[in-house]
Amino acid sequence: MRELGHVSAFADITATAGSTGNRVTNAIAMASRRTGVDFSYLLGQAKIESSLNPTARAATSSATGLYQFIDQSWLAVVDKHGSEYGLSWASDAISQGSNGRYYVADPQLRQQILDLRKHPETASVMAAEHAADNKAYLEQKLGRDAEPVDLYLAHFLGVGGASKFLSVHDRAPDASAASLFPAAARANRSIFYDRQGNARSFSEIRDRFASKLQKGVQSLGGDIQYASAALPDGVKTVQPADYVRIETQRLAAQPDIMVAPQPQTARLAYLMLATLGR
Repeated sequence: MRELGHVSAFADITATAGSTGNRVTNAIAMASRRTGVDFSYLLGQAKIESSLNPTARAATSSATGLYQFIDQSWLAVVDKHGSEYGLSWASDAISQGSNGRYYVADPQLRQQILDLRKHPETASVMAAEHAADNKAYLEQKLGRDAEPVDLYLAHFLGVGGASKFLSVHDRAPDASAASLFPAAARANRSIFYDRQGNARSFSEIRDRFASKLQKGVQSLGGDIQYASAALPDGVKTVQPADYVRIETQRLAAQPDIMVAPQPQTARLAYLMLATLGR
């Protein structure tokens, strides 16, 4: 487990970001540095999932934020990695039921944890940790390095599905993938079949995903900007003030709620400060 360092150093770095776009790329760059997950992959994934919009929300599911985590996936990754980033107050509140689903007993606290998906620094580092977990799993199963496109397949099919897909891909790349993934093929015909209705091979699908990731980064052109200053060892990408601001903004969006000092805001600040030993 990584040690929690002085978070104030992060404020100096993020101060160089003059826009939401810069803040997002800063967050992704630092998440990459902290976890070793490829920056271009994380940037391309965020571009594909949300067009780099930290508050993006899917119309047909609970998917929210830069990386479009659904509620259950977010609670799972925060439960596993939150304490490494000063989020013990959140991970300690998350439990897993006998049915495998994650839950938080306190509805207000649950919403605060889910709202962190809209926080670029937290969303980026949780996405990177999730990708790092998938990378380790795939490499153990496949006996080779997992490339960025393999991580995106794990995002698309789940790590178990990606392992199955890539195992067959490595043995028989020209085989049809739809027969091995009938449910995914029915739900994503444009991925598993071409316009004439012909089933795509494992290699064709993987190559298309690789191209999609590459185009996601290339579409940003020269707009990719982020602070290159090195973070001191142990410095994390989250600060107490960020969580208080998220909660304040959430309350401000509700006209029937006064945004004077709120009990839940004070509670959140206390939890964060206590976690950081301040």
